[in-house]
Amino acid sequence: MTAQLRASTLPQRTAWALAAGLCVAAAAALAQPTASAPGAASQASGPTGPVPNTLAQRVLACTGCHGASGRAAPDGYYPRLAGKPAGYLYNQLLNFRDGRRDYGLMSDLVTPLSDAYLRDIAGHFASLDLPYPAPQAPTVPAEALQRGQRLVLQGDAQRGLPACTACHGTRLTGTQPAVPGLLGLSRDYLNGQLGAWRGGQRHAQAPDCMADIARRLSTDDIHVITQFLSAQVMPADTHPAAALPGPAPMRCGGLAP
Repeated sequence: MTAQLRASTLPQRTAWALAAGLCVAAAAALAQPTASAPGAASQASGPTGPVPNTLAQRVLACTGCHGASGRAAPDGYYPRLAGKPAGYLYNQLLNFRDGRRDYGLMSDLVTPLSDAYLRDIAGHFASLDLPYPAPQAPTVPAEALQRGQRLVLQGDAQRGLPACTACHGTRLTGTQPAVPGLLGLSRDYLNGQLGAWRGGQRHAQAPDCMADIARRLSTDDIHVITQFLSAQVMPADTHPAAALPGPAPMRCGGLAP
């Protein structure tokens, strides 16, 4: 989910103080217990009157960073949540809570939350069907884009690199139940995540296949891959595919049911 913060124009101490305050307020909102099942329309008292005690109301704590309805933040570092496979979102919430992904604001937000509650949050955002942003114009020559396209669509067998489409789907919109789409994400975010896996800052459930793949990629590989992905127009069907297009190319903990 949250990757890293773009440098702020505020003094660093002030920026982090504001971020910490936001995290505390968000955690308090997200952790509000329901009087009945998640989504129940009970109410709590707020400064401007009754506040519905529903899951949709409580996940406003998430959209403060991830954009309205989880569409993604304009700075490119807080990724889209809407429409991603529920299993993927749930796995990432677990990874933040259990220490496999390290970003203080996210970890503090989800640490008190149960597995069942995290599943509810993941299911809520997965159910949202919202438009995607326009693609980004590439900033590299056509030859570099073509190399990125080959790595995405064909991989590199000599280096043990499977095609991205082998897991993320032929449309690159993800596959159920737990593989995210690669389109509609900012180039900065894609660079940040591949770099974090390659450098050991991001982890997933073992066996961590994405970390293995990222370590086989050069910096230039990552650059051309993300240039290609971020320049693609979303297909007519933006939803995750129902299943992998074929057998998984390698063992991957994220693919476990």
